[in-house]
Amino acid sequence: MLKAFLILAVTAVLGATNAFGQARAAAPAASGLIDLNSASRDELMTLDGIGEVRADAIIRARPFRAKTELVERHLIPESLYDHIAGKVMARAPPAATPTPATRGPAKRP
Repeated sequence: MLKAFLILAVTAVLGATNAFGQARAAAPAASGLIDLNSASRDELMTLDGIGEVRADAIIRARPFRAKTELVERHLIPESLYDHIAGKVMARAPPAATPTPATRGPAKRP
C-alpha cells in the first residue's frame, strides 16, 4: 500500500502540468531556494526588500551566472543581498540549442 502511494506521489509530481498541458517550473526548487534565472515576478517579490521595480530589474538582467551578480550589477544594495542570499540561487540556464549552419548553393563536380 505504501509503495503504491509513493509511486502515485512521484508520478503526480513528475507529471504536474498547467492548464495548457505544459510542465510547470518548480517555483521554489526542492531546496526552497528561489532561482533568479527562472522565478516569476511574483516569486521574486516574496523576498523581503524586493518589490515590483527590483523584481522587474532582476528579470531584465537575466541570465545570472552567480547570485552575487545582484550586487555586482548594482541591482540591489549589499545590505539587502546579505539578507536574501540564503533564499536565492542562480541555476545555469539551459544551453541554447545550436542551429545548423546554412549552406550555400551546392557545388557541382
